[in-house]
Amino acid sequence: MKEIELTSLDIKLYTETLDNGLDVYLIPYDNKNNYFMTYATKFGSDVLKFDYEKEEYTPPLGIAHFLEHKMFETESGIDPFTFFSESGTDGNAMTTYDNTKYICSGTKNFEENLNFLIDFVNEPYFTDENVEKEKGIIAEELKMYDDIPDYKMEMRLRENVYINHSRKYDIGGSVEEIYTITKEDLYKCYNSFYTPNNMFILILGNMDVEKTIEMIKNKTKKLKSKELPKIIKQEEPARVSKKEDTFYDSIEIPKVAIGIKIPKSKLKLKSVELDLYLNMFTNIVFGSSSEFRERVRSEKLLNDIYTEWEDTNDFKTFYLFATTTSPSELIEEIKYELDNKQVSTKAFERIKKVWIANEVKIVDNIERMESNIYDDIIKYNKVIDNRIELIRKMEFKKLTKLLVDIDLSNISILKVLSKEKSD
Repeated sequence: MKEIELTSLDIKLYTETLDNGLDVYLIPYDNKNNYFMTYATKFGSDVLKFDYEKEEYTPPLGIAHFLEHKMFETESGIDPFTFFSESGTDGNAMTTYDNTKYICSGTKNFEENLNFLIDFVNEPYFTDENVEKEKGIIAEELKMYDDIPDYKMEMRLRENVYINHSRKYDIGGSVEEIYTITKEDLYKCYNSFYTPNNMFILILGNMDVEKTIEMIKNKTKKLKSKELPKIIKQEEPARVSKKEDTFYDSIEIPKVAIGIKIPKSKLKLKSVELDLYLNMFTNIVFGSSSEFRERVRSEKLLNDIYTEWEDTNDFKTFYLFATTTSPSELIEEIKYELDNKQVSTKAFERIKKVWIANEVKIVDNIERMESNIYDDIIKYNKVIDNRIELIRKMEFKKLTKLLVDIDLSNISILKVLSKEKSD
């Protein structure tokens, strides 16, 4: 087992790759009485097609999310949610585009819950009956999201940004596709991607590290690694599918959504460093203390705004969502900021200090710390143990140079207007 010091955080990470390929990450907290454990697979809705037994296989859209639901059906009849609840802990699961995670958090019954978490994730039980029963449940869940304006706005924008990529589809799939799923589909995906060399366990909290790693080894020693299937990727052009779009919804205040697809091949910075500088750019330009926010708020053009970066194999995609009474005017203001890419050394240094302070503050919150570590593993296939040092070493000239390389021309702009006011 390898011990890694998380620089400037006074915390240690213990990690080991087991003989079957399962990665284990443990961060002990002696001053806490709670814990947060995650068992995850690097399988999400991004997988649209893969080789299964030497043939191309296209699973129904939403299969990863459906599979997550069905993992809570056990042959013994024990409901994992009930089990965790009765043991005084919380259990849950989540599927995203590139991973599925099963979690348990609490303050007691650590060993019992860890054993159960490992068991139920490694013991799928799919039947024609229980698969059929789940279809109606998930269909209702998907229909519920169809009534949420922000959700519809995001999915409309994704369809306008991406042409062939999996990120244009809902993680949960569609009602039509859900009703085509069979237990054979679920087993094909489970047997292909729920294999130890494509999975990891992450635990933070009060624990005995040596005892915990031995427990995990004993519980998973019968699991064998498998050759992962070849995932057949769709070619995605750099251009967006639709540059401008408008739709009407049941909202009181109009909304604006922008997506920009940036080819990674044109960016000289890589990996963590690239992410830091991209986030620095959008933080300076659109962050809570930016000149842009002050200006558009004073002009009563902005109610609220949210930005994020999305990472795929070939692109960095920037998203911006805003609520405004003047969508056309706000769009012009946003385009002006993006076209000019104005950043200041003062804002740059201030944000660096804020980031460092936040990194230190997060350490004391196990759930937020878990989220950061988990994101590292998914995005970089490792834990970034020197993030604070990387932030300290960020250079303003590197940021300005990156801004020259960034191509913001592949942009899609969406306006969501009030259906009632248009009638």
